[in-house]
Amino acid sequence: MKALHLLIIGLVQGVGFRPFIARLASRHGLRGFVRNIGGSEVEVWVEGCEGDLEEFTASLFYEKPLVALIDYVFALEEEPRGYSSFSIEKSSSGVYTRSNIPPDFAICRDCLREVLDPGDRRYLYPFNSCAWCGPRFSMMYSTPYDRENTAMRKYILCHNCQREYRDPGDLRRYHAQGISCPVDGPRLKLLDRGFRVVETRDPIVEAARLIDEGYIVGVKGIGGYHIASLATSDDVVLELRRRKNRPRKPFAIMGLDTEVLKRLVYMEPSDEELLKSPQAPILLLPKKPDSPVSKYVSPELSHEGVFVAYTALHYLLLMNTRDKFLVMTSGNVHGEPMCRDEECAKSKLSGIVDYFLVHDREIVNRVDDSVVRKTSGEYVFLRRSRGYAPSWITINRDLGGEFIAFGGDLSSCGAVGFEDKIVLTQYVGDLDSLSAQGDLVNFIEFLVRNYHVGGLVKPIVVVDIHPRLYSRQLGLRYAREKGLDVFEVQHHYSHVVGAAIDNNLDGSLIGVALDGVGWGLDNTIWGAEVLYFNTHSYGFRRIGSIEPIPLTSDRDALIPLRLVVGYYAQRGFSLEDVYKHIGLNPDRRLSFELEAVYKLVERGKYTPASSTGRFLDMVAALLNPRVERSYEGEPAIWLEAQAWRGDLREVDDFDIREEGGVVRLDYDRVVDWVVENKFRLGCGTIARSVLYNYGYFLGELVLRGVKGLRVDYVVASGGAVVNEYIYRGLRDRLVQEDVKVYLPRRIPPGDGGLAFGQIAAASLYFAKNSS
Repeated sequence: MKALHLLIIGLVQGVGFRPFIARLASRHGLRGFVRNIGGSEVEVWVEGCEGDLEEFTASLFYEKPLVALIDYVFALEEEPRGYSSFSIEKSSSGVYTRSNIPPDFAICRDCLREVLDPGDRRYLYPFNSCAWCGPRFSMMYSTPYDRENTAMRKYILCHNCQREYRDPGDLRRYHAQGISCPVDGPRLKLLDRGFRVVETRDPIVEAARLIDEGYIVGVKGIGGYHIASLATSDDVVLELRRRKNRPRKPFAIMGLDTEVLKRLVYMEPSDEELLKSPQAPILLLPKKPDSPVSKYVSPELSHEGVFVAYTALHYLLLMNTRDKFLVMTSGNVHGEPMCRDEECAKSKLSGIVDYFLVHDREIVNRVDDSVVRKTSGEYVFLRRSRGYAPSWITINRDLGGEFIAFGGDLSSCGAVGFEDKIVLTQYVGDLDSLSAQGDLVNFIEFLVRNYHVGGLVKPIVVVDIHPRLYSRQLGLRYAREKGLDVFEVQHHYSHVVGAAIDNNLDGSLIGVALDGVGWGLDNTIWGAEVLYFNTHSYGFRRIGSIEPIPLTSDRDALIPLRLVVGYYAQRGFSLEDVYKHIGLNPDRRLSFELEAVYKLVERGKYTPASSTGRFLDMVAALLNPRVERSYEGEPAIWLEAQAWRGDLREVDDFDIREEGGVVRLDYDRVVDWVVENKFRLGCGTIARSVLYNYGYFLGELVLRGVKGLRVDYVVASGGAVVNEYIYRGLRDRLVQEDVKVYLPRRIPPGDGGLAFGQIAAASLYFAKNSS
């Protein structure tokens, strides 16, 4: 007889792991116990014959639940204690070590089958879940993941649910913490915009009927409120845009299943697999020309953001609509985070929606839908949230300390780091509002508490060097209040180090960072940077960039024509010549604004910006003077959409020259080519050609800049690197020299992954200075 004491680390709470262990132990004739521990790990004691113990430990890895992840197993051989059976014990609040906090999972096929089976007691039950699926993080107050630590604690299990919970033979509900049924679970009701109850036998069926009639309905999901409406009616979509003050930003489409979505978009088998996965993100896919979706859902864009019904509630709602797909967009007012409770919905959404479909389960943690796109066949995060956060990301090195990072201001996420793990918060959003700023701090605090950051080691707070970022100010205030030290990291260095560490790359690297705005070490704006760095030491060398564009104010990014005028003013054009050259006849208001920009540049009152985002904004404005930014990245997104409809032409008018040890990409002749050819070739061909050749010559910039340097890998990151044609151009040029470009895999390339890179960079500094 032998005994093993195991500590299992990974995603092992909230995934049916303890019941799995109990069944496995019983099958092998072993005795002992399994229990959850307060650090989100699982403790196991098993005793029995040596051969049975060996088979048990092997089966841990081969037969574990689908959504479980085992990172480490610590095992000690012990003296048997003489247990007579195997049991699931009450969880312990003590912490041996840290383990993963479970994210929310999409409804599994078995639970959905029950919901659709008239003979099942959970028939048409909108909150069905089991050990393998359903909400986790969004309803957690704290670890360990036990019912009493979640929003399900107020729902007392009925006799039948108790029987399932205690039955070791019930694979999906034995000791499953979030289970419920129509007798004992959350309750639904339909409310009008005044929050008065609408009397109806079935709130879901009535909500679906109202949507089909053209009404707009707020739907309380698992991580926050959605706003649902018809996607096929121009009038309804335009009214939704008017009420949300969202003139052009695309809406997402939720479909009943992938078969429904295939009517709307082109879908490859790998796309379908991702959409059907437990994470079930929104995925951007090419539109079909005969799609019945209103053109106003994603105006002038080439791709539709689609996802499947990932809860029984959403499925039942869509099932009862005529189209079987709907606009399903975030339930928020412009510039504010998504609502997660009835107070917020009543005060902020009543002017947008006509009715509310709500339930009485508390949403503890707001969790927006994750968004993924494909760039040259690679899946890339635009937003990492539901289904992924707050699970940790394991890296190939020990951080050498503990860190709390505050990220950036756009599509923001924070992070904590410890051991060989970095944990990103769920998506926060842009930090323009006080609500979003408060959420960033609260989300970070949740990770600090539940991953036990700072318990033994004093953490370092990491912020961006940009003096005007809200995230920086929040980090500085947090550090003051907690008595913590602060470390600053340059924006683009964070991006490329994050990409390298995310890919587990080691050695000397070139990082290509492409985005809109990041504060440079020379007190100018950077955003098209080629950096040389090493994963063994802190710091970088800037070896390449593009010619800067003059920025006179934040409004230049909102009205790209301002960039055009500032650019030509810098080249020495008179304002009249600018108008004549680009064929512009501005109205009085615009003329006043452009004249002010011209005078500021003429007097040298501007900040130079070597920014990919501003360069793309300027090209978009040259092709379409009416283009403005109503959401982040809009002109560049519009430009990429035009490129899908065009042909590729060779544009070799980029010039490369060296200036002060930095290789610069000059695009003056390319801008002239755009103006000369836009009517002859059309927007699509101009857009595709400029984007591809910009990426291609960035690749050339890399090759010129690395002469005499040892380079092991090349990574690319930043919000603009996901552009299909820029990335293709960069990749194609470097492939000619047998160089592969690595994109971030597990983090967003944009500012949603910035906090990850901040921690990676800070760890290099402190590792160097502690050795």
